[in-house]
Amino acid sequence: MWPLYFALFFEERKLIFMRRPKGIKTKKSVAKRFKITATGKVLRSGAGKRHLLQGKSPKRRRSLRGTTAVHSTDEYRIKQCLPFTR
Repeated sequence: MWPLYFALFFEERKLIFMRRPKGIKTKKSVAKRFKITATGKVLRSGAGKRHLLQGKSPKRRRSLRGTTAVHSTDEYRIKQCLPFTR
């Protein structure tokens, strides 16, 4: 019923919540959007592939198919949100 990291204790008619200890955590929103390669590059998918594809040319749709590398100025911030990767 309750998650494992969550516990309830009653002391002197007071409700005490015990949470899991704080620590380094991965930003899950960043982990879903980016991938870090073995050499340390950060990959992302191209924007503009979600909807309104009939208005885009087939050549443009093909170019959006794969992944592209993130610019070096943004790599540092992304890697800070993913502490358990290389």
